[in-house]
Amino acid sequence: MFLLELSFDGNPERLDHRPAHRELVAGLNERGLVAMAGPYADESGALLIFDVATEAEFEELIAADPYYRAPGVTIAAKRKWNLVVR
Repeated sequence: MFLLELSFDGNPERLDHRPAHRELVAGLNERGLVAMAGPYADESGALLIFDVATEAEFEELIAADPYYRAPGVTIAAKRKWNLVVR
């Protein structure tokens, strides 16, 4: 599994890109590739948990979503994660 942490700087242009991003993430969830995703309660960023086997697949999924390059969105961290309890 891999974690993607986003940071938001308050730029309202980000919100123009969010509906398409959420639709894409919902599709990845249906396919079992995103286990969980959502914004922090204070809207300062978000966390997504990708359920993929390789870093290459993780990077490919990130590259396919323009939201991660939208104004106001910064990728704060990408980490491989070892799940212990589901």
